[in-house]
Amino acid sequence: MAFGSFGEGGPGMPMAEINTTPLVDVMLVLLVIFIITAPLFQQAVPVDLPRVAASRLDEKPQVLRVSLDGAGRIHLDGAVLDLAAFEARCQEAAQARGSSELHLHAERTTPYEEVTRLMAAAQRAGLQKIAFVTDPGAQAPAR
Repeated sequence: MAFGSFGEGGPGMPMAEINTTPLVDVMLVLLVIFIITAPLFQQAVPVDLPRVAASRLDEKPQVLRVSLDGAGRIHLDGAVLDLAAFEARCQEAAQARGSSELHLHAERTTPYEEVTRLMAAAQRAGLQKIAFVTDPGAQAPAR
């Protein structure tokens, strides 16, 4: 009994067709397994949780919005502050609520030294989260 000998090449030539039957069998078995096990992932273990009369805790961080103009003036809540007054306000915010953030709006023409001085003052005051606010619609100038 010689398999694949019905062609023109004779009994010594290899068969050039791919048998896809095992592939289809494996895929059908996997499909059936996934159909059976998929609903099991949706079910949760029933747990009887304790009932406590407590309010939900929604603590949002206090956000300090600071603007730094091109001349190095610090604007906080519409008032112009010097560096010492700004650091005192940051200290008050850090002590009042542990999770305070600083959002820094700095003009493009602001010297880098002024930005780093402001960031160092905020860090000394206890603020750990500092975010730089940018204009996402504007493109960087070509150099």
